[in-house]
Amino acid sequence: QVQLVESGGGLVQAGGSLRLSCAASGFTFSNYHMGWFRQAPGKERIFVASIHYNGDNTYYADSVKGRFTISRDNAKNTVYLQMNSLEPEDTDVYYCAAGGIRPSAKAYDFWGQGTQVTVSS
Repeated sequence: QVQLVESGGGLVQAGGSLRLSCAASGFTFSNYHMGWFRQAPGKERIFVASIHYNGDNTYYADSVKGRFTISRDNAKNTVYLQMNSLEPEDTDVYYCAAGGIRPSAKAYDFWGQGTQVTVSS
């Protein structure tokens, strides 16, 4: 069955870095656009970044441009989110998603279980 498994979240001080990974299985990863979203308790999921199936094009939310980088390794069925210059406002649960490229959660077919990112001031 389809699985997206995120890892790499944790607690970091403001200004620090984290790299999130999302390992995919159960579908042809190299055919799917991939994205990262974030969500606070009781709120909607918010777009963070997305990447085309072949990695040629990437898109970012304005709030993370210049700080976060999305990438993928189709040989490893994995998508990454490098998060630099982290701010307390980046604290959320981060989700990996497959199937869409637009910044709407409705555009994606599959979701991971999420990984907590906490940035302390």
